[in-house]
Amino acid sequence: MRVTPSKANERERPAMSEHGTHGQDGTTGPGTGGGSADPATEAFVAHRNLLFTVAYELLGSAADAEDALQETWLRWTGVDLTEVRDRRAYLVRITTRQALSRLRTLGRRKESYVGEWLPEPLLTAPDVAEDVELADSVSMAMMLVMETLTPTERAVFVLREVFDLGYDEIAEAVDKSQAAVRQTAHRARAHVAARRPRGVVSRAESRDALDAFQRAVNTGDIQGLLDILAPDVVLLGDGGGIKQAVLRPVTGADKVARLLLGGLVKLPVAVSMDPAQVNGHPALLIRLDGELDTVMAVRFDDGRISGLYAVRNPEKLTRMERETTLHR
Repeated sequence: MRVTPSKANERERPAMSEHGTHGQDGTTGPGTGGGSADPATEAFVAHRNLLFTVAYELLGSAADAEDALQETWLRWTGVDLTEVRDRRAYLVRITTRQALSRLRTLGRRKESYVGEWLPEPLLTAPDVAEDVELADSVSMAMMLVMETLTPTERAVFVLREVFDLGYDEIAEAVDKSQAAVRQTAHRARAHVAARRPRGVVSRAESRDALDAFQRAVNTGDIQGLLDILAPDVVLLGDGGGIKQAVLRPVTGADKVARLLLGGLVKLPVAVSMDPAQVNGHPALLIRLDGELDTVMAVRFDDGRISGLYAVRNPEKLTRMERETTLHR
C-alpha cells in the first residue's frame, strides 16, 4: 500500500500553561480563575511546568505526573510559607516525593502490563529541542535507560543531572543523607553512561535520517531501510493489550525492515506519516484513515537508527493533539 503524506494538524494551545491549566477531564487547576491569586497559588502556578517536567521524567506518564502535581498542590496549600526559604526547591521536593511514591506503584503495574511498556510520548514545542540537555533527558531512548534505574537512583539522577539541584536539596527530597545521595548519583551516572546513545547527532542529522526512513517506508524500498537502520537495531512496540503490537523486542535490520514494510502493506486502510517533535526530538505520527494510530520515536547511534519505539496504546496518545510545555 502506498503511504502518502497528510496535512499536519494545527497546533493547539500548550497543555501546561504557566498562567493556569485545564485538566484532561475538563477541571480547572490552580491559577485558572480571574483576579489576583494568593502567594501559594502564585508560586505553584509559576513553577507548574517545572514540576510537571520533574514528575514526568520520573514517571514516564503524563497522567501519573498530573496526579502527582495534584497531590503536590494539596500538600502545598497546607504549608506555612513564612517558614519556606526557597519555594521552588520546596515544591520540587514535594513533587519528587509524590512521584517516587507513584513510581513504586507504577512498577507493580508494569509487571502485569501486556507486552513492552514504553513511556507516554508528548508532542513538544520547538524550545524543548533547543534546550539540548532537557531534550536529551526526555527522549524516549533516555527515558528507557532511566527505567533501568531504581526509583531512588532515577530521582537522584534527574534532580542532579537535569535540574542541577544541590546534594542537600536532593537529600531532603529523597530522605537520604548527602553522603548516600552522592554515592547514588555516582552509581546512576555510571549506569546511564554505559547505556545512553553513542555519539552526538544534530537535529538536522536526525531529521535527515528520519526523512530517509520515511521515504523508504513510503516506497517500499527495503534496501533504503537497511541503509539507515543499524545492523543491531531494536524495534519495541507498546499496544498495552488494547492494540496489536510486537510483544517482545524485534532485533536486526533485516527483521525490522521486513516487519515494517510487511505490516504497512497489509493494512486495508489509508496510511499517512507526519513528522513531529516528540519529547524534544524528530518522530513520526502514523495515522490510519486520518486517525492517529502510532507514535514512532527513534534512537540514533553513530548516525544510524538503532532503536524504534512504536507507541500504539491509545491511552498513551491522548495528549498528542496539542503541545505540552516542558521546562527546567
